[in-house]
Parts: sequence; C-alpha cells; structure tokens
Amino acid sequence: MKFNKNSYNGSFEAGDHSRFTRVGKVLRKTKLDEVPQLFNVLKGDMSLVGPRPEIEKWVDEYPRQWAFILTVKPEITDNAAFLFRDEEDILAKAANPEKYYKEFILPQKLDIYREYVKDHSFIGDIRIIFKTLLSIIAKYKQ
Repeated sequence: MKFNKNSYNGSFEAGDHSRFTRVGKVLRKTKLDEVPQLFNVLKGDMSLVGPRPEIEKWVDEYPRQWAFILTVKPEITDNAAFLFRDEEDILAKAANPEKYYKEFILPQKLDIYREYVKDHSFIGDIRIIFKTLLSIIAKYKQ
C-alpha cells in the first residue's frame, strides 16, 4: 500500500483503493495482508481468534466497552470480520463514513466482541478459524 499520512491521526479514506498496489489488491482481497500478524501470534502478543485491535481514537469513544473487551488478547479473525468483510466498501457508500463507523459499525462490532469475551471456547475458536478459511477461499474465487 502507498503511505497515507492521515492514518496516524485515526482518519481513513473509506473505499479509497487507489493506495493499493497491484499485489496489494490481491493481498487485501484474499486477506493475506493479515499474514504478518501471525508473527505477533507466535510472539504471544496476539491470538488467532478474538476481538480485533482498534486504534486509540475509537477505543476512547467507548472506554467502558473496550475495558471489558481488552481483557483478552487482540486477534486476527473473529465473527465481526465476517459481518464487515467489505467494511471499506460499506463505508465508501456512506455520506459521512467516519460518523457511520462510529455510530453504526463500531457499536455492532463491540457487541460481537463482548459476546466473544463472555462465551469464547476452544471449539468456538476452531469454528471461527474454519469459517475464516472458507471465507478466504470463496472470496479468492470471485
């Protein structure tokens, strides 16, 4: 991907695919851009399954919810990843993407994350891993 100086302050350009290189487009479509995070899993900083990490700006918007969610390690995949697999495209269609993320998408993700923290299990994690793999294969075939 090409550098986006606004990303440091938490802003985002929803649906802006112009910053992707050709290889980056393939990596993003297949979610292979997440592979480097496996090193964080091996180091013990992350888990394979659980709530996705979020930037500080959005954590600060819902501090109570995040305090509970952050009792588990951040992860690479979770159930919210399926619901919002095409999040960039969803946000690109919104009149105000940042507001839409804050008021609609993030609250739904927080609900999913809280549910995971309350009820996670080894078998549930295995299901999410298999769903993720099937999702990647299906998306790649498109």
